[in-house]
Amino acid sequence: NPLRIGVVLTLFTYPENWRAFKAQIAAQYSGAQLKVASSPPAFTFGQTNRTPAFLNNFPLGKVPAYQGDDGFCLSESNAIAHYLSNDALRGATPSAAAQVLQWVSFADSEVVPPASVWVFPTLGIMPFNKQATEQAKEDVKKVLTVLNKHLNTRTFLVGERVSLADITVVCSMLWLYKQVLEPSFRQPYPNVTRWFVTCVNQPQFKTVLGEVNLCEKMAQFDAKKFSAMQPKKEAPHKKEKVPKESAKPQEKKEKEKKKEEKKPAPVEEMDDCDAVLAAEPKTKDPYALLPKSPFVMDEFKRKYSNEDTLKVALPHFWENFDREGYSIWYAEYKYPEELTLAFKSCNLITGMFQRLDKLRKTAFASVILFGTNDDSSISGIWVFRGQELAFTLNPDWQIDYESYEWRKLDPDSEECKTKVKEYFAWEGDFKHVGKAFNQGKIFK
Repeated sequence: NPLRIGVVLTLFTYPENWRAFKAQIAAQYSGAQLKVASSPPAFTFGQTNRTPAFLNNFPLGKVPAYQGDDGFCLSESNAIAHYLSNDALRGATPSAAAQVLQWVSFADSEVVPPASVWVFPTLGIMPFNKQATEQAKEDVKKVLTVLNKHLNTRTFLVGERVSLADITVVCSMLWLYKQVLEPSFRQPYPNVTRWFVTCVNQPQFKTVLGEVNLCEKMAQFDAKKFSAMQPKKEAPHKKEKVPKESAKPQEKKEKEKKKEEKKPAPVEEMDDCDAVLAAEPKTKDPYALLPKSPFVMDEFKRKYSNEDTLKVALPHFWENFDREGYSIWYAEYKYPEELTLAFKSCNLITGMFQRLDKLRKTAFASVILFGTNDDSSISGIWVFRGQELAFTLNPDWQIDYESYEWRKLDPDSEECKTKVKEYFAWEGDFKHVGKAFNQGKIFK
């Protein structure tokens, strides 16, 4: 049972995978405590998913892929999302469950194919084919027409609440709304846009997706961008040209015949994994100008994950910590009065972690929920590269950090050493908190 207390659930994926979003949003609704492994050292797309250990559990090597601490494994995003859902999401009656399945199938068969053909070229990850794109636009119009009619008298696709049907169809339409469905194109389908905006603004969606901005101008194919994103091929060795006059008439005829028979090869459909990975923009490294640090974050994380915290990981941390190249910060959630059920409070922490995936390489944190339902607080210790608060260096990292008070600690102070010890080990007096330890989350 994925909802049992204490179970460790891991979802392997690459960052910003819309297929993985389905499972993540379902977990937000059901309360399943899902750990997303989408960046090193936990998971490196193209490497981890090709290892014998991974292929033993997931023979196709595709993501998202789910693994429970009980050894139970699942591939295929719809199956994973279904497993992590509760009965309300799956459909509480046989008829409701069948309708949910109907819309899940609709997303896969009717939405995803034309959306991919239309959107992927605008991201520079698939060659542009005018005829195929025009047909895809027409197919998307048919999809929007069906949805618009269905939603004319309904808030959600099945029943009166969000279900797995809404989660699946919204996720399959994310790229459409973000890239190509400009106001004039979506104008004839107001019910669909109203439903889409309603869904993505639900707290459970927002925790996973962040702010979803609707397209203002339809993105177009960029030939230069596409060319730049293609892997460079080595120039073939030039063959010596045979003078034209020396070619025999029979050879000329055969060559001309072959030219006529040769047809352009059909464009191979790009796998979602490769497509979205290729689409990820190459952002400037905010730490590029810093001198190389002798403190190897990955080495510390391995110690922390695999060996005793107090006896091995903590001594290793202090013996190797680079005071010039890294800084230690204490964070405290500003609005403890708004915290209610413990699992919802933990979702705040995990949601923040998920949106900071690209920061994992250079940061580490232990964030703890203290207290009980309706009487709790959240605080943690963060280790960042450099001497500045990391969130200010990249707009992609700024979604949640303003909900916390941040204070830089002196690594040589007793306060810092005590807090690092207690937060890393999840044990101690925590005198500054005044509440008992409830549960902790690690960002690594």
